[in-house]
Amino acid sequence: MDEYEILLVWDDEAARWIAENDDIPIALESDSLDVLIERVKIAAPELLELNGKNHVNVALNFKEELCSL
Repeated sequence: MDEYEILLVWDDEAARWIAENDDIPIALESDSLDVLIERVKIAAPELLELNGKNHVNVALNFKEELCSL
């Protein structure tokens, strides 16, 4: 099983959560943390597949960071 840590960063200026990961070309944001997590769960396997990486049996670990970008 491949594991990816998704960093969820709160941007004070934009008042939004932003999802970041170096291995998955993800560019998602939301004003709701719960909504963002659900969007990442759907998008990450699709992005992995589009980039020719294993997208089956993937574990996503979420880490929240409260700071301004």
